[in-house]
Amino acid sequence: MKVAVVHDWLVTFAGAEKALEQILRIYPNADLFAVVDFLDDVDRAKLLGKRAKTTFIQRFPQARTRYRTYLPFMPLAIEQLDLSAYDVVISSSHAVAKGVLTGPDQLHISYVYSPMRYAWEFQHQYLRESDMEHGLKSWLARWQLHKLRMWDMRTAAGVDEFIAISQFIARRIRKVYRREAEVIYPPVDVAAFSLREDKEDFYLTASRMVPYKRMDLIVEAFATMPGKRLVVIGDGPEMAKIRSKATANVEIMGYQPLEVLRDHMQRAQAFLFAAEEDFGIIPVEAQACGTPVIAFGKGGSLETVQGWVDGPTNIEYPAPTGIFFREQTVESLVQAVRLFEEKQAQFSPQAIRHHAEQFSPEHFRAAFESHVSKAYENFAK
Repeated sequence: MKVAVVHDWLVTFAGAEKALEQILRIYPNADLFAVVDFLDDVDRAKLLGKRAKTTFIQRFPQARTRYRTYLPFMPLAIEQLDLSAYDVVISSSHAVAKGVLTGPDQLHISYVYSPMRYAWEFQHQYLRESDMEHGLKSWLARWQLHKLRMWDMRTAAGVDEFIAISQFIARRIRKVYRREAEVIYPPVDVAAFSLREDKEDFYLTASRMVPYKRMDLIVEAFATMPGKRLVVIGDGPEMAKIRSKATANVEIMGYQPLEVLRDHMQRAQAFLFAAEEDFGIIPVEAQACGTPVIAFGKGGSLETVQGWVDGPTNIEYPAPTGIFFREQTVESLVQAVRLFEEKQAQFSPQAIRHHAEQFSPEHFRAAFESHVSKAYENFAK
């Protein structure tokens, strides 16, 4: 097979790029394409040193920092990539990569992190957070998002097979595109987070401080539990707001390097996670340390954490790895912390670590390569 791999844009190295890295390890001879490519040499080395073939947006003014402002041009840009020489096209997509043009003799498999969030169910949140709910700018943005939805729906027909990062995203694909999707969980570097069985008397949360992560909720909850210690790692636009809510039992450490984060993950008695995520890498990293997770019971967390809800009558797993709280409220989170402390002795660090290992890069590569091989075999018949 001659393989092309198409990614949305290469600017930072986050969760989607970690999956892209593993896809390129499966197909080291594949050619790489993206709307723009501004990776530094350190991150490029993780992608086997590959430099993507890019679109005309690469040459737009300030594209390195303002590439998102060129979103209205991206559907046109991605369609200009010439992929006619390839047998298999793999798009790694959370925005426009799945919209590449392919022919009837080419197999197009799309690994989807999510349909475009800001164009579909999160449109109103996007407009609100961008201060574009009213006025001329608002109507222009709404019109552009309307056009994006039409394009996004139309280009779904050009994908032969969808793969979703979670059952949660598979349901979103079914809702938006009316297509079924296989689920292959994204890779998590569990080897970098080793097991530690002896835990210390503090709770940990870590994330970028943006509204949907709900770090403020966690800090508010611990303000009502002065006898329990919370450590907060991370930085972002909501730092000042979160600091203002912190009480004496809450330590805000700000941004910390991986070594410090890993050390705290290994020692914490539990990791707290209040976001509704499509998958959620960091709760898996905490479990790789043998640390239980107290998570909001919605989205990808329901698939990465084996959790209790509302006490022992609702146990679903013989080896639980965490606790779920039902609502993003202080009361619900406090109740989950109390339940965790009641059941803390029943959590096995070894079992929690074993659960996390199913999300390893090795598992991802084996599942992804098997899926593509079978799909190509059936396609070529």
